[in-house]
Amino acid sequence: MTTPRTAEPSAPPGRRDARTTRAEILRAARYLLARHAHADITLKAVADRAGVSPPLILKYFGNKDTLFSQVMSFEADVGALLDAPLAELGRHMVRHLLLGQTERGADPLLRIVFAPLQGEQGDILRANFRSQVVDRLAARLTGPDAGLRAELSVGTLLGLGVIYGIARGAHVRATEVEEIVDRYAPAVQAQLGEG
Repeated sequence: MTTPRTAEPSAPPGRRDARTTRAEILRAARYLLARHAHADITLKAVADRAGVSPPLILKYFGNKDTLFSQVMSFEADVGALLDAPLAELGRHMVRHLLLGQTERGADPLLRIVFAPLQGEQGDILRANFRSQVVDRLAARLTGPDAGLRAELSVGTLLGLGVIYGIARGAHVRATEVEEIVDRYAPAVQAQLGEG
């Protein structure tokens, strides 16, 4: 589902504010990166997907490398993913992933699944994912094996993301989000606890 674009009250009809436009461009680039190798993505393809002109992308980002350095960062996404008390984090993470799929049509964390397609850019994607997502989660955990538990919980979460968003499992997609949260969150939460 495409998010409707809204303009600032003072903007002429059909115009978007800079923040919304930048977000649309980033969303389009993330979408394409999850489906194509970095080298195969053109600024024109990003512009077409975002509903803007290629020169506008250059205005906001300078060049393709600068745009994709932001796309390959998880920093903007991890705050929302981990924004819950530790005792409720598993439920929150599962719900966040599913709502990302149902409301925005994509989960920004799933782009890590396509790192092998990205060549050298995939190495950047993996390093960012480890430091910005897994290590940040591990720092919140107490007790032994925090790094292992963080990797296992994120891996469990990504498994759901793959079946829901990439494989498009018919049964999972036909089930209400809260029912999936009730069934799946305990598996994620089990890895977050000290065992």
